[in-house]
Amino acid sequence: MVNSCAVFGLSGYNLRVEVDVGRGLPAFDIVGLPDATVRESKERVRSALRNAGYEFPLQRITVNLAPADIKKAGTLLDLPIAVGILAASGQITDSPLLRGSAIVGELSLDGTVRSVDGCLSMADCLINNEDIDNFIVPLANAGEAAIYGKINVYGIEHISELVTAINGGQQLTQTVIDADTLLNSQTPQTALDMADVKGQLQARQGLEIAAAGGHNLLMVGPPGTGKTMLAKRLPGIMPNISLAESIEITKIYSIAGMLPQGTALISERPFRAPHHGASAAAIIGGGGNPRPGEISLAGHGVLFLDEMPEFSRDVLESLRQPLEDGVVTVSRVQAHIDYPARFQLVGALNPCPCGYYGDKQKQCTCTPQMRQRYLHKISGPLMDRVDMHIFVSRVEYDDISDRNTKGESSASIKARVEKARAAQLTRFGDPLMVNARMTHSDIDRYCPLDATSQHLLADAFRRLNMSVRAHDKIIKVARTIADLAGEEEIAFEHIAQALQFRNLDRQVI
Repeated sequence: MVNSCAVFGLSGYNLRVEVDVGRGLPAFDIVGLPDATVRESKERVRSALRNAGYEFPLQRITVNLAPADIKKAGTLLDLPIAVGILAASGQITDSPLLRGSAIVGELSLDGTVRSVDGCLSMADCLINNEDIDNFIVPLANAGEAAIYGKINVYGIEHISELVTAINGGQQLTQTVIDADTLLNSQTPQTALDMADVKGQLQARQGLEIAAAGGHNLLMVGPPGTGKTMLAKRLPGIMPNISLAESIEITKIYSIAGMLPQGTALISERPFRAPHHGASAAAIIGGGGNPRPGEISLAGHGVLFLDEMPEFSRDVLESLRQPLEDGVVTVSRVQAHIDYPARFQLVGALNPCPCGYYGDKQKQCTCTPQMRQRYLHKISGPLMDRVDMHIFVSRVEYDDISDRNTKGESSASIKARVEKARAAQLTRFGDPLMVNARMTHSDIDRYCPLDATSQHLLADAFRRLNMSVRAHDKIIKVARTIADLAGEEEIAFEHIAQALQFRNLDRQVI
């Protein structure tokens, strides 16, 4: 019996590979709900053992993957199956290394061990297994698996390294990583700077508020006004990613098979911009073998939906629950899988089908009915979950041609954002809690309004026919504006400014 592990959803689980080599006609069977990928491992294991110089038994081989009631998928069980066959046929000894180790890895036909997905989640589940002291993984996954530092991780490149170590020969080299040092030492790769943005004072201010409070944002404007350019620079003014956030994102990318080669820890906030033709499963997650979707891949970062009305209605409506709860549940007949989905939504759309309604230089050709039908592709309940609406107007030529004047840099904006986040940490005591995620009781506790502010908000509530959720969003944005200003209390001007970021409620377009 060989200890191993696998991944279901975002969590790893312990698994045993039981191998019996007995009498009978030569056969090789794998049981325990293997999928097609696992069944194909028979040919990879057979060729890998022979080409690596080991004997493949010409007997009846039965491999059981326990627990047998969970479907097994992927190529990570090649190596433990091969080791189990070698142990059952007497080619390796029953050593403490074999008994106290969990083993995963894909085998090539020459015995080389290739990387697999989900090693960080598997390492997490092994920490609580008192019978397992070691985790033997492909060398390419060793850094990722060693992030927690609570289990001995050994990376190997060839099956012969493991066999030699089990039989008492040359020992394996342990991989040790200090996660905090690794995270702080990695140099950011993002070169996009807010200083490159010409004009767009209100949009820049809106992005700063969104970054400071974790608010969802919708930008409306004609084509070519810089909506995409602005959105791509939002991660650069958000606070540095914390270790807890980095580990969660690394888990998701590892399970999705999207962790860059040689990367042990993701050190930057993600920016995901799926095409408007993406399916609901691609955005939310799912599939036959469930995988995280774009909203999970954008966790603790930005999900940018360009040309938002062009996304299908089903895709847009499926965002409502994750935006509210910060988690998405993928339901299947056998199980329910929860994926984290704490992302900031940034949407961009034109004000009408032709794109030029309200533009100063080009005349709109759309009828009022066409404009209304276009905007109604985004439902009221979804719009309610967006904190801020910004109209991005056309940039004047003088702003573009002025090469001597540059906008404020991302670094200086980020410094103000981090100061506002520090105020929220003092307020909530939770590094993952931001103003945008305040509950109604939090608003009552942390956002008292004076009589003048209440009168202004009440008047806007009645005139704009707001929902209770939109009312609360305005207070949350005002709380962030006050934090950026270094104010303890929300003042009249903070509420007034927050109302200016509800353009669609005010029917500016």
